[in-house]
Amino acid sequence: MSWIDRILGRETRATETRIQSDDPFIAEWFGLNGGIGSYVDPRRASGLATAGACISIISQALAAVPLNLYRRTDNGGRERATDHPLYGVLHNMPNANMTAFEAREALLTSLLIAGNAYAALEWNGRGQVVALNPLDPGSVAVEQLENGRLRYRVTGRKGTRIYLQEEMLHLRYRLARDGVMGLSPIQLARETFNLALTQQDTAAGLAAKGNRPSGALVFPNMLGQTGKDSALDKLKAKIEANTVTSNVLVLDGGAEWKSFSMTAKDAEFLESRKLTNLDICRIWGVPPTVAGILDHGTYSNVEAESRALVVRCLAPMARRVEQAMNVALLPEQSRKTLFVEHDLAGLLRGDMKARYESYRIGREWGWLSPNEIRGWENLPEIDGGGEYLSPLNMVPLSERGTSANGESAE
Repeated sequence: MSWIDRILGRETRATETRIQSDDPFIAEWFGLNGGIGSYVDPRRASGLATAGACISIISQALAAVPLNLYRRTDNGGRERATDHPLYGVLHNMPNANMTAFEAREALLTSLLIAGNAYAALEWNGRGQVVALNPLDPGSVAVEQLENGRLRYRVTGRKGTRIYLQEEMLHLRYRLARDGVMGLSPIQLARETFNLALTQQDTAAGLAAKGNRPSGALVFPNMLGQTGKDSALDKLKAKIEANTVTSNVLVLDGGAEWKSFSMTAKDAEFLESRKLTNLDICRIWGVPPTVAGILDHGTYSNVEAESRALVVRCLAPMARRVEQAMNVALLPEQSRKTLFVEHDLAGLLRGDMKARYESYRIGREWGWLSPNEIRGWENLPEIDGGGEYLSPLNMVPLSERGTSANGESAE
């Protein structure tokens, strides 16, 4: 297909669409059960306390770090391309209604829940992105055309609109077998979320009954139907009465109460819920202490797990977003000199003592200047702060002094 056809919107839908019988979403469409429960609603599953904490931690932490547009320099370094319109879109306001933090948080939240995140792009006449509008993943249908390109059908309040591949930013959590869509982490681990939701419903049902277990009234003598109904009515009225002494029962005639339901402790219900919460943390790669599970937390491992969150969770997610943005937001020629990248250095910095010690080493060994150090600490530059030091005992052999007789000085 020529570029003229793409500009004029002449792309057509594929003549044949095939859905494989082993597609995991087919079972969800027909309401078939999967394991211990049925289809897991991503919105309800993301409402679990641990799941919500994991999603908030990743989306907010990654949205809070700087996302900059850089330009490669001739000496192999980089500089911020603040003169490019895309810099303001990523760093300040992507559209008229959202801040950069809000838009990035919305995209990451959709990515972590639905497995796909979409944002409609607006280009100016110079081939530069000037606006980015996040979309609800539920309103977007993706179509793969005969030539392999993608087309996006967005349904909204004003009707349906078609977007070409160049007009859409598409983030995918994990690529499906079709090579087009992303897979939802909630659906990938739906058995875990089924168990967690079942446990939550069980706890809610028990709390609704005032944590009163089920049981039976046992009488030594046989009662008629009238006596049974009378005993049950009186017991129910006593238990459900909203009085201070409603939990006090008087059983006469040799009546005995026998419970036939296990307590939460006997069923290890609480321990089971703790294990399920740990499984949910594993799904998104969030360390348990970061998500607020401090059963085995100590001062040392809390600090180590905070760094593990950056290295094992945020860094791969940041690279996923960066590469998708580089492809979607920058034309092919622009990608030779421009690139999008998160600045995760602030999350990896240690405490003040550790930072100052590393600054001292860099300064004494000559690869850091005072102004570079002050910039990292958000301090203004000083006069003469661009100078570098050189250790006296570390000079090239060609510059070592010689003695009067021509021998090298020791």
